[in-house]
Amino acid sequence: MTADTAGTGETRQEPIRVMVVDDHPMWRDAVARDLGESGFDVVATAGDGEQAVRRALAAAPDVLVLDLNLPAKPGVQVCKELVGADPALRVLVLSASGEHADVLEAVKSGATGYLLKSASTQELLDAVRRTAAGDPVFTPGLAGLVLGEYRRLAAEPALAAGAGKPEAPRLTDRETEVLRLVAKGLSYKQIAERLVISHRTVQNHVQNTLGKLQLHNRVELVRYAIERGLDED
Repeated sequence: MTADTAGTGETRQEPIRVMVVDDHPMWRDAVARDLGESGFDVVATAGDGEQAVRRALAAAPDVLVLDLNLPAKPGVQVCKELVGADPALRVLVLSASGEHADVLEAVKSGATGYLLKSASTQELLDAVRRTAAGDPVFTPGLAGLVLGEYRRLAAEPALAAGAGKPEAPRLTDRETEVLRLVAKGLSYKQIAERLVISHRTVQNHVQNTLGKLQLHNRVELVRYAIERGLDED
């Protein structure tokens, strides 16, 4: 969302393009209004799953703020289809449900983060900004659950065996270092501070690593790293 201003070292902010999907008109309109008034570019809204897929494909948002309980097509299916069509899309689930099964299903479908509807407006705005930057955003208490699920999946024999898999592409020392910190659940900002590099440099390392490993998003990247024990000290 940022671009270097020639010769100054400063950055120029471009509005983050957001789409809001919720079947309750008053809630949907309120979220869209709050985002718009805070400088986000609300490019579309939708009230059901099928409408959400059609409009998102046409509007190409950076971030999709998505409810799970939708008519016509469930939110997890919407997420799966849209992330499959555009792996660069970030999905922030905004749901009334804090059930662990719902959280894990959303993440497995490609969601970057999960926020409860009890969150404050400021928490939502911050979550959308961080989601756009590629950071995992979860209501407190849910991040550990998701990381634990990654570890459980990585420990399954079918995944750990690696039979028939080609040798992993070689990563640079810095890419491996960034990947290790991603696997530990650190945000891009925290990684940048830890390694004394810029947030944009962290993003570039992550994108390069995704390309080398032929992975599509942070969810797959964390799982890959944990399978190889990179989350361990």
